[in-house]
Amino acid sequence: MKPTSFLFLSGIMVSSLFAAQQNPELRVVEDSRAVASIGESPVVSYADVLDKATPSVVAVYTSRLVQPSYYQRAPQGFQDLLRHFGRPVPRAQPDSSKERMEQVGVGSGVIISEDGYIATNYHVIQVQRGRAADEIRVRLSDDSEYVATLVGSDEKTDVAVLKIEPDESLPAVTIADSAKLRVGDIVFAIGNPLDVGLTATQGIVSALGRDSSGILQPGAYENFIQTDAAVNLGNSGGALIDAAGRLIGINTAIVSGSGGSIGIGFAIPSNMVLNVAENLIQTGEVPRGLLGLIPVNLSPDLADAFGLASTRGALVNQVVVGSPADKGGIRHGDIILKVDDVDIKSAPQLRLAVSQMRPGRKVEVTLIRQGETLTLPVVLGSLTGSVASAEIEQSILEGVQLLSIDSRLRKGWSLPDGVDGVGVGDVLPESPYSELLARGMVIVEVNGEAVATPEELEAHLQVGANRLYIWSSGTNHFVALYLQE
Repeated sequence: MKPTSFLFLSGIMVSSLFAAQQNPELRVVEDSRAVASIGESPVVSYADVLDKATPSVVAVYTSRLVQPSYYQRAPQGFQDLLRHFGRPVPRAQPDSSKERMEQVGVGSGVIISEDGYIATNYHVIQVQRGRAADEIRVRLSDDSEYVATLVGSDEKTDVAVLKIEPDESLPAVTIADSAKLRVGDIVFAIGNPLDVGLTATQGIVSALGRDSSGILQPGAYENFIQTDAAVNLGNSGGALIDAAGRLIGINTAIVSGSGGSIGIGFAIPSNMVLNVAENLIQTGEVPRGLLGLIPVNLSPDLADAFGLASTRGALVNQVVVGSPADKGGIRHGDIILKVDDVDIKSAPQLRLAVSQMRPGRKVEVTLIRQGETLTLPVVLGSLTGSVASAEIEQSILEGVQLLSIDSRLRKGWSLPDGVDGVGVGDVLPESPYSELLARGMVIVEVNGEAVATPEELEAHLQVGANRLYIWSSGTNHFVALYLQE
C-alpha cells in the first residue's frame, strides 16, 4: 500500500472523548448549480473568490491535559530519600507540579453555519490512540480565538463537527453539490499547513470516487475527490473550494513518500460531509443502512466465468443468515448492478451507497442471477442499531459473529479435538475488525485467559489494547486488538 500521510500535526487516530449533544437543526447555505453555469466572463484572477471563501476557513489546535510526574508530585522527604540512595531526582520546572494544557496538534476546519458549526476531520481532534483532545481551540481568519465543543465525530468517514459560540454571525461557506464535479474543474485548497497561517493553493479535480485507497481504517467509507492542489500537514479539515468559492470537500490526506505534497491529495466530498454533519448535530450518530452481505469486486476472470461483458457490479460472496439481504432473497453468486437508482460499479461502492441510505428504507436491488436480470425489494437494516444477525448484534466486537464451539461446529469446520475457544463466524466488511478476524478462526485466549464462550470472551476484553491468542488453519498466533469505548 502506498505510504499515506494525514494532513495534521497530531498523534494517532482514536475514539471521540466527548458525547454528542442534541442541537438545533443545522442551517447552511447551499447552491446546486454546476460551476460552469456561474458567471459569464472568463476568470483571469481568483482573488475575489478567495476573499470570499478564506474567512470561512479556521485553524484548529488540539491540546491534552498533562499530569505532573510521580516524582514531581512526591513530597520533599521522598525526594531526599531518593538522593540518599543515589537515585536521580528530576529537576522540577516552574509550575511542574500542576496540571497544564499542552498543545499537541494543528489542523484546519470550515465554518458551515453562521451560528458557529465547524466541520473538520475526525483525526484532527484526536491526540493519541483511544483518546480525543482535552481542549480544542479554533482561530478565525481575523485572529479571534474560541474554545470549541466537540458536537460529534464519525471515524468511518473521518468527519467531526465542532461548535463555537460567537458574539455575531460568522462568515459561513456556501456548500456546492459535489455530485456535479467533473475531472478538470479548477479547485483551491485552503487551510493552515504547518501552522504558517491560512494558505490557498490551486489545482484541478484529478479524479473522483476514489474508494479503494486504504487511507482510512478497515470498514470505513471512502469516496474521495483527488486533487493536485498542494496540501500539506496541517491542511486536514480545511476547505477544497471550486472556482465560484463554494465548498466541494474537506481536505483529508495525501499520498507521499516524504510527508510533503507530491500532487496526490484527497478530500471528502461536501455532500458526504453535510450528510454526516447534519446527523451528528441532530442525533449524535450517523444512521447507516445495512444489507448484510459480503461483496467482492469482479475480476476479469470471474466476469468471464459468469458470462458478463464487463467487471461492473458487486459479486455477492456471502449472505449473512437472517439479514435483510437474506430475507429479501439475495443469494451468494448474485451480481448486484443497482440499488434503487444508484449504479453499482464495485464492492466498495455498494457498501458506500447502502451506508448513505436510511435504515428501514425499502430499496429495489437489481442483480444478475445465472444470466437473468432480477429486481428484488429489500428493507434495509441498521448498521448502528439492529444489525443483520442477532448474534452479530449482541457481540461486543462490532460486526463480528461470535460462536460457541459445539460438536456440529467442530465437525463443520474440521477443528482438531485439542482446539477450544470461541469461534469467529461472519465478519461484516463494515466491521473495524475485518482485517484482523475472519470466519473459521478460533479465539483461544483473551489477555492470557482461556475462553470457551462468547460471554467469557466479552468479560475478558477491556477498553484499549487486547492480546488475543488465535488458532487459524492449523497454526496459533497472537493478534493485538484495540477495543473502543
